[in-house]
Amino acid sequence: MRANLNRHLTNPLTGVRNLGILAHVDAGKTTVTERILYVTGATYKRGEVHDGTTVTDFDSQERDRGITIFAAAVSCAWDGHRINLIDTPGHVDFADEVERSLRVLDGAIAVFDGVAGVEPQSESVWRQADRYGVPRIAFVNKLDRVGADLDTAVESIRRRLRVTPLVVQLPIGQEDGFTGVVDLLRMRSLVWAGGHDAFEEGPVPDALREEAHRRRRLLEETVAELHPIALEEFCAESAISARTLAIALRDLTRTGEGVVVLCGSAYRNRGIEPLLDAAVSYLPSPLDVPAVRGIQGDTVQERAADPAAPFAALVFKVNSTATGRLTYLRVYSGTIHRGDAVLDAGARRTERIGRILRVQADRHTEVDRAVAGDIVAVVGLKAARTGATLCAPAAPLILEPPAAADPVVFVAVEARRSTDTERLAAALARLVEEDPSLVVRTDPETGQTVLSGMGELHLEVAVEKIRRAHGLDVGVGRPRVAYRETVARGVSGLLYRHVKQEGGAGQFAHVVLDVEPLEAAPDTAGDDDSGDAVDFVFRSAVVGGRVPREYVRAVEAGCRDALTEGPLGGHPVTGLRVTLTDGATHPKDSSEMAFRTAGKLALREALRVSAMVLLEPVAEVTVTVPDDAVGGVLGDLAARRGRVSGSIARAGTTVITATVPLAELFGYATRLRSRTQGQGAFTTRAAGYAPVPNTVSSGMPPR
Repeated sequence: MRANLNRHLTNPLTGVRNLGILAHVDAGKTTVTERILYVTGATYKRGEVHDGTTVTDFDSQERDRGITIFAAAVSCAWDGHRINLIDTPGHVDFADEVERSLRVLDGAIAVFDGVAGVEPQSESVWRQADRYGVPRIAFVNKLDRVGADLDTAVESIRRRLRVTPLVVQLPIGQEDGFTGVVDLLRMRSLVWAGGHDAFEEGPVPDALREEAHRRRRLLEETVAELHPIALEEFCAESAISARTLAIALRDLTRTGEGVVVLCGSAYRNRGIEPLLDAAVSYLPSPLDVPAVRGIQGDTVQERAADPAAPFAALVFKVNSTATGRLTYLRVYSGTIHRGDAVLDAGARRTERIGRILRVQADRHTEVDRAVAGDIVAVVGLKAARTGATLCAPAAPLILEPPAAADPVVFVAVEARRSTDTERLAAALARLVEEDPSLVVRTDPETGQTVLSGMGELHLEVAVEKIRRAHGLDVGVGRPRVAYRETVARGVSGLLYRHVKQEGGAGQFAHVVLDVEPLEAAPDTAGDDDSGDAVDFVFRSAVVGGRVPREYVRAVEAGCRDALTEGPLGGHPVTGLRVTLTDGATHPKDSSEMAFRTAGKLALREALRVSAMVLLEPVAEVTVTVPDDAVGGVLGDLAARRGRVSGSIARAGTTVITATVPLAELFGYATRLRSRTQGQGAFTTRAAGYAPVPNTVSSGMPPR
């Protein structure tokens, strides 16, 4: 069933699939990617994560650590379709890499561990895909492991992801005896026997025939409840044909009303061919997704996935290599050729395409052109950043960039040799260009260079990349977390008068503010799953035109300026509502600048007299430990100010779930290993911000 990639490069857009592999760390998504490449003939040897021989985990740090760190793009062909595949990281520290990939994907395969089911990070990436409306199918992996159970995993998908799973396969055998699946649409068995790569198709085994018919009936009933055409056939015939089922499953997948669930064992090469068949049958092509929308001037325009339309593409990744700067694009409309001039619409800068490359992880094949629906890398762009829109100069358009999360952990970095200071600055600038979730700033008090990121591992990887790629000896301080401040008890009727006269036109602005807590905002401000969380709300209750509208906007801008530093420790302020209730103007001396200054100083004064509370980032921690180590681990979590929310016994181990301050998790991996003789493991998921105990200020009296 292997296919020739070159044969499909000229396929129309209906034969293109831009897909991602999403999963929690260690669910097996990189192995799934490797087996897809092997089965489709894109590679001729099966790579293994534990051997460091996988195609997509090509970075030296990925191979050393045994995890995916950077999203990697590959291409393959299956059944007349070209599949552009992005293998994404599963660790919480690299969630922004997943975010940037999801922005340019048309569909995704979510991989779940057959033993653990839905895990914290698999839930997070699922919510990320929800925000971008990316259709998904599910693959329950590792059914050959002890304790693996498809029904339990499916129930966790139903319960935790709040979706309707549509299970289209029945496993043949359990754990070590897992040899294949029953295809519930065609009611045929697919068996991978004797270590052969190819499967053998046959009738449903006698021992499973009754169960297979029961599950087929359950699938028909579930689909009939969701799809009108299937319901009509079900009512008329008391059954649904395989053809109608396939059409309904495709429609339900693309609308998100249902999730097709398949199963297998990628490591043993079982279940990959049916997974590929499902991916090309149910997940959309570029023509099946809504036309991309962008801004041109003051209007919103749509660009259809048409090679003849004006060119528009989004930059979703930038990578500096030994041979030059690679800029990864998703082409949404139009066609580009080598040597074409393109417009960076946001920066209003024209650049020229040097070469166009079809990407196979760290290997590239040069092509003459890229058309709508393609995911390619280009050489020659000098300044385009991640999130930039490239378009035809005659038809400018700005597409929505991927969302970026705020960093939560930071360290001080410095070159150990003073002669390397400039080289370190250049290396950090390149690092931030490649990974926008990293932020570099200079501490105004100490003069230190501060590197901020999404977690301890994220910063470790970034610093190690500087050491390896640039040969720099870098000193790193102890990690610290990014605190925030919020209002516990506000103030009403705070009057602030800004009057300044220094010759000529003066400044005059009177404002009266009410400040109050914004309910629930502090708990969600940093949550990965709350992409639309609101941290600050401003409104005007001024009547009678006492403050003109343009001055109201200036007051709001001033209030936002004041949010950068709170009174407790100079941390950003979040989770508050400010109401402008009254004010006064002067016919000559009032201006937008005067009211902006008044808004800023008034809110600073209001925060100073309000009761404030310090917030710290917290994480949901899932710890898996042997039963005999549970007591010690629970005690250690309590000492780290952790709040245990649940525990589940599972095959000689206990899975503990707790919410722990992020600052208390530095070095936890070493402590957990020592307490469990190396048998314990844990994963984390960002859970927003929570109050630091005993940090509520009583507020100062007004000046």
